[in-house]
Amino acid sequence: MNDLRVTVNGEIRNTPAGTTVAGLLTAMGVDPARVAVERNQNVVPRRTWTEAPLSDGDKIEVVAFIGGGSGGGSANAGDALVIAGKTFHSRLLVGTGKYRSIEEGREAISRSGAEIVTVALRRVELAPGKPSVLDSVDRTRHTLLPNTAGCYTAEEAIRTCRLARELGMADMVKLEVIGDPDTLFPDGPATLEAARVLVKEGFVVLPYCTDDPILARRLEDAGCAAVMPLAAPIGSGLGIRNPTNIRIIIERAKVPVIVDAGVGTASDAAIAMELGCDGVLMNTAIAGARDAVMMAEAMRDAVIAGRKAFRAGRIPRKLYANASSPVEGLIE
Repeated sequence: MNDLRVTVNGEIRNTPAGTTVAGLLTAMGVDPARVAVERNQNVVPRRTWTEAPLSDGDKIEVVAFIGGGSGGGSANAGDALVIAGKTFHSRLLVGTGKYRSIEEGREAISRSGAEIVTVALRRVELAPGKPSVLDSVDRTRHTLLPNTAGCYTAEEAIRTCRLARELGMADMVKLEVIGDPDTLFPDGPATLEAARVLVKEGFVVLPYCTDDPILARRLEDAGCAAVMPLAAPIGSGLGIRNPTNIRIIIERAKVPVIVDAGVGTASDAAIAMELGCDGVLMNTAIAGARDAVMMAEAMRDAVIAGRKAFRAGRIPRKLYANASSPVEGLIE
């Protein structure tokens, strides 16, 4: 009996007479569960494959669903933020100020998934029984990060950190030395001066700084455990104003880079993470939102999504279109 001459996906193929669609797929080593078959531009129902003999000259198309576009490497498992040897699974850091109530703050912080929570050191109010901001923090779940917010000199910041240590706080501190009361921009030289002293005293220093790659490098050289460049002025909600400088800082840094200040909404947090930042610290963007608890959840999800996008690797930007589905194997 003469072989049949059929065309399968554009290629001539000889097959024994009497071969069915199912037999053809078996001979080709194709998993029938993953494909669909067309013969002479008519779909062959799956239930008939074992009973549908081929004819000489048939044109067969065997098709399957594939992902549109080309594939890429997968993200590594076990991704975590490590600061001075300590591991954190959340890359979102949040503050405790500006909430409408202790209850709202507690719920927002919980929903954010943050493990590091900043607290400011202030003089106590001599009013017994007055709620404290610490009432909004579950200290069994969160690492408290004392900050030196409101300090305008290196000496003030150093004193504040020493007081925090005396209060029983851990040695990890967020260092802020403000240089201007209107913009709240940090004083770079004073921050560097304070950082050097604190590092020598055994503090794990996370300095708030401008988005200056030179200053960031000097802070790292001084022994800081991370650098925290601003995205925009504190509380402005403007988002990242200078992504180029942030990227330069990230490329050069050997310690975590955590964007601090200026984030306004979830997309700002995602952009920071997509640039390659190791984390994002925020307060006003959550506490000042119309629904702080919902915004906390949004920020949590944005940081996760942005980090995944960074690790996955975005496609290159191109001027012209590029078809996402392959042109090979088109049905003719």
